[in-house]
Amino acid sequence: MEYKSLKDIATITMGQSPESSSYNEERNGIPFYQGNADFGELYPTVRVWCNNPKKTAKENDILISVRAPIGALNYATEKCCIGRGLAAITIENDFERNYVFHLLKAQKNKLNNKGTGSTFKAIGKSVLEEIQVPVISIEQQEISMKLMDTIEQIVRHRKQELKSLDTLIKSRFTEMFGDPVENPKGYYVATLQELINNGFIMYHLDGNHGGDYPRSEEFVDSGVPYISANCIVNDEIDFSKAKFLTPERAGKLRKGIAQDDDVLFAHNATVGPTVVLHTDEEKVILGTSLTAYRCNKEEIMPNYLKAYMLSDGFVRQYSGDMKQTTRNQVPITAQKKYLFLIPPIEEQNQFSAFVAQIDKLKATIQKSIDEAQTLFDSLMQEYFG
Repeated sequence: MEYKSLKDIATITMGQSPESSSYNEERNGIPFYQGNADFGELYPTVRVWCNNPKKTAKENDILISVRAPIGALNYATEKCCIGRGLAAITIENDFERNYVFHLLKAQKNKLNNKGTGSTFKAIGKSVLEEIQVPVISIEQQEISMKLMDTIEQIVRHRKQELKSLDTLIKSRFTEMFGDPVENPKGYYVATLQELINNGFIMYHLDGNHGGDYPRSEEFVDSGVPYISANCIVNDEIDFSKAKFLTPERAGKLRKGIAQDDDVLFAHNATVGPTVVLHTDEEKVILGTSLTAYRCNKEEIMPNYLKAYMLSDGFVRQYSGDMKQTTRNQVPITAQKKYLFLIPPIEEQNQFSAFVAQIDKLKATIQKSIDEAQTLFDSLMQEYFG
């Protein structure tokens, strides 16, 4: 197959940071994108404007992140200023531009491997210029890209359906129980410590610290799962991201042991994600970034507790603590002072049954996303290698 260098079919503009005095949030000038943090799924979000840009991109240009992380992609929706974290790739033909966009997506790992720098890896203009683009007819590009665009649209639509179902759960929560802060129905309110004392919460522990923390050489290919906050994916624990300990090593741990139906709260680094653990494993070991809440189901249902901990009222409680420290965490001791709203168990059961039905729908949608993504990945491999 014949190839051309990207520099032969495109104009590449490397970003440059303008004077800080030209930044503003008053919409004075043109949108200013500094890097990957401004990117959305396909198009960037304007947070800052610039009235004296040094480097600009045109409408429809491909925007690519060239430093930490390398390779993220978006399309420019209008003329914009680009900072040094970005480059703009100008290709006039719509189909050829779309083809290169997908080529760059397929080569993200290769581009990352070419990054240099001790603090933040980055790539220069020469790396982009020498990217090899397979030479195929515009007609072939049009056919293949329409197919890939269709699959991507399906995936985006399905992901939006998942978000809508999450919103539906939140709406149902508010409809049934009201605003937890105002507590219009006068439900029982107690601190977590009080719930532990009266047996509503039977277990509340985070992962193992200090000398009990497993060393890297103690992890094995299979055994007892060891999970952390980064295992929370699509509102579930993704065990493909778990590490494993031998049963003997896991047996030496006396805390941070979770089981089916525990509510897991991410309290360190990434704070807030909360899931109900679904597993056939006898036990699951928690890393230092997760806290387990084990409910007495005669008083608190896991699905209710999860929804409460995702509510705005609960988020405000721990957000207030986080503002008082430079560390992005909510210690287990701080959690014990937070207030929890506890409706009658009959109402919780009704809500839990509703969530269970929604979870079935979400599982079906997620399966279709996974299948579509697998098809997309196979086409990427076929077209771009």
